[in-house]
Amino acid sequence: MIERAVDILIVGSGAGGATVAKELAPLCRDGVRIAVLEWGPKLRDDEFTGQELEMAGKLYFDSGGFLNTSKTLALAFVKAYGGSTVAYTGTSIAIPQQVVERHWAVPGLDWHDLMRRTEKYKAENNVHELDDSLINENNRLFRDGCARYSDGAGSRPLAVKKFPVNVRDCQGSGMCNMGCPNQAKQGTNRVQLPAAERQGVEVVTNCRVETIGEKHVIATVRYAHCGLPSPWPNGRYRISAKTIVVSCGSVNSPALLQRSALPVRLPALGRYFTCHPALTLVAQHPRPLVNYYGFPKTYYCDDFETAQHFILETCMYFPFTTAKNLAGFGAQHSAFMSDFRRLQQILVLVSDPALPDNRIAIDRDGNPVLHYDFPDMVLDAFVESQKVSARIFFAAGAERVHAPAAAKFAIERSEAGELDRLIDRRYLKLGKISITSAHHMGGCRMGADPASSVTDIWGRVHGVPWLYVADASLFPGSSSVNPYLTIMSLADRVAEGIRARGRELLAA
Repeated sequence: MIERAVDILIVGSGAGGATVAKELAPLCRDGVRIAVLEWGPKLRDDEFTGQELEMAGKLYFDSGGFLNTSKTLALAFVKAYGGSTVAYTGTSIAIPQQVVERHWAVPGLDWHDLMRRTEKYKAENNVHELDDSLINENNRLFRDGCARYSDGAGSRPLAVKKFPVNVRDCQGSGMCNMGCPNQAKQGTNRVQLPAAERQGVEVVTNCRVETIGEKHVIATVRYAHCGLPSPWPNGRYRISAKTIVVSCGSVNSPALLQRSALPVRLPALGRYFTCHPALTLVAQHPRPLVNYYGFPKTYYCDDFETAQHFILETCMYFPFTTAKNLAGFGAQHSAFMSDFRRLQQILVLVSDPALPDNRIAIDRDGNPVLHYDFPDMVLDAFVESQKVSARIFFAAGAERVHAPAAAKFAIERSEAGELDRLIDRRYLKLGKISITSAHHMGGCRMGADPASSVTDIWGRVHGVPWLYVADASLFPGSSSVNPYLTIMSLADRVAEGIRARGRELLAA
């Protein structure tokens, strides 16, 4: 086994780990040794080919299809230099005040403090609203459909908001979720990690951390058959560190801590997992649209978030992903997919509750296992959101709509007045419909009580003063919005806490 030693070791290079690395990087000037261990590769710019299946295999765990135990939910998360910031659309929304103050309600965690940090990362990562000239037809149809929305009962038009996005010189390839082939998206792979490396932080790719011991980790470096070679040779390592920060995401962070022989009992570890369960809804128009090319995610509608717990977003996914999201097979499925240019899509995200039995565990080999059951409120939200989305599609000019919770594969425009009858909870069959998630939260939740939380409000694991967590697993519950900026803001707090305890943590 190869022995290495550093002062601060960060496991994971996504929104959390890269933020901590960049914020602690100035310590390198004083001789502090900092390393980031990343399971995945660092891809060369020309390796972002835009080929859907190829990129899914290069970037995602299980090619984007990590399943829960009942095989009713698929999670998408990335192993690569930059973590999942490499392969998401760049939407960058501040967490709402009521979520932090009323739903999370963690003593000492102040929303105004998070907003101060959020503004810093919005500036660093070039977060801004997309210029109107860059908005494609798929997005405009959602906006127009919301403006003409009617449920037949005197409803008002729906309000739409623009997503702030972290892009620079976007070329409109539409490949955000497979890694931008033009490197326009300003994720941690383009901003925080290079900044940390320039100041002396070492980033070790193709390095899987297996367990954490007393101020050390056991890890294996193995070439991934793509990307740049790791700076460390292949082999098994024992890496000692005075401070360890776990930033592997809400699936792998709880699993890593459960595999490790920690000197404390943490009853909440792995529990209270939430994930914004999502459905992609598809409609067919009578004419070709500009849907695939252009930035895929420009508008959202949160009119139903408070009362019915769902948000609607514009989206446009790739042919394989779109085909997977259609509930059914055969001639009707083929008829929808026969001309991809005629399709419009809407993404439904449901804010699911943080329940103790929805959790990450590990199997006998130490691999993560997701136990997740859908609460009734999530299933009800899926049904209601499909009715709303169908009305938006028809108001935007669609001739037929595919709703997975419908009595038939396609609802025709002539049937638009029968949506309450045609879309119903009894037609929502788990396992038949493709429910996915890319917003994984919880599992190492913050709090004051070690019985119901894993870390304190600075990300320090209860009872283990040298061990921290800095990623979305810290969330006590759903963020209700894309978690990217909130992860960075919490990671910024973790880094501040480490700096404040610098002498203590760096003592031999």
